Amino acid sequence: MKKEIIKSRLTGDNCIHVKHSSGLDIYIREMSGFSNVRALFGTKYGSVNTMFRTTGDTEYTTVPEGIAHFLEHKLFENEECGVFELYAKTGAMCNAFTSFDKTCYLFSCSKNYTENLKILLDFVQNPYFTPENVEKEQGIIGQEIQMTNDNPEWRVFFNMLNSMYHNHPVKIDIAGTAESIAEIDADLLYKCYNTFYNLNNMVLAIAGNISADEVLAICDEHLKPCEDNGLETVFPDEPDSVVRHEIRETQPIGIPIFHLGYKCTPVTDSKEKVKKYVSASITAGIVCSESNEMYSNLLNNGIINSSFSCEVFSGEGYMAFIFSGESSRPDDIRTAVINEFARILKDGVCEKVFRRMKKSAYGALIRQLNNVTAVAGMMMNNTLNGFGVYDIIDTFSEITSEDVYNFIKSDLTEDKLVLSVIEKAGD
Repeated sequence: MKKEIIKSRLTGDNCIHVKHSSGLDIYIREMSGFSNVRALFGTKYGSVNTMFRTTGDTEYTTVPEGIAHFLEHKLFENEECGVFELYAKTGAMCNAFTSFDKTCYLFSCSKNYTENLKILLDFVQNPYFTPENVEKEQGIIGQEIQMTNDNPEWRVFFNMLNSMYHNHPVKIDIAGTAESIAEIDADLLYKCYNTFYNLNNMVLAIAGNISADEVLAICDEHLKPCEDNGLETVFPDEPDSVVRHEIRETQPIGIPIFHLGYKCTPVTDSKEKVKKYVSASITAGIVCSESNEMYSNLLNNGIINSSFSCEVFSGEGYMAFIFSGESSRPDDIRTAVINEFARILKDGVCEKVFRRMKKSAYGALIRQLNNVTAVAGMMMNNTLNGFGVYDIIDTFSEITSEDVYNFIKSDLTEDKLVLSVIEKAGD
């Protein structure tokens, strides 16, 4: 088992990478002087992975929507007791999450990290599914789905995605639907577990006041070696066009909320993917800064408030550039955004503003390197996204104002724009 030191060429920060004999990729960042530890055990398996095959399969398997999230819930139960009970005895905080393209199990602690790591590795590798506990979970998750369907922030986001994407499963709620989870049984859960929880498809990331040798000794003892199953996932063809440009819904809320999103063209090459992500992130900083004239005008005229923000949303086969917030005048925001990008294409990206936003975004990333939770998350997320641990940080030195201009020109076009609004009932 060979230790590889991965280093940022810009900051000098480094972490240890080990390709374990079990097949697991392990990333360790020793941070002496810190009092806490954060560990994540994750798999490249999320809600979008509904169609797959492995070595020896002649056909693709299609599974019900929401099964990745369902599986995450069930792993917290084992034959003897619940995982939360085990962590309660060590004093650690534990949790898990399923996103569109990953599932992660995690703990944070200030002591007993070796014991907590053993619990993490053991419960994730030991599923326990029965017809009885699956049926029980269907009722629990069914209630969760109903709650999210009644959540305006959730609805405005997924209404936008459904208006953007024709076929890509990113438009489907992470938890699935009441109908789809009713199709899930114990055998199907074991099939998905054995497919996606193969250690060759997983990552362990741990940072904080730890010893790499101790971590690796625990991994040697608790990881169960498995052969690479040749996992292959597939997605339906997705056209460049959007489904519709606008969708509105009413709910009993105090003030209307909106998502205004551009459907961007995803890229597959990892280097180009990082470059595009960084270019988009700097673009978001430029148009949402207090010094931006569009932002100032919208704020001063009461069209937006402090909730107004912009984010880059991306994953396997999808990417969007999204404005969101509260406003009773979302149409005015749409017009202002369209005009702002038209102005930039006409006048060019201001070099002074670009440099300021680039430094600001870079500085925020550098500050995260002194945060145990952020470092562990960075190692996990970047790796599962197909990036190097420090690729996003290092790419900042290469991005130019021309890259930002080209991103706006190619991706932020009016024909790819969708406005989703949740209006006040009765208005």
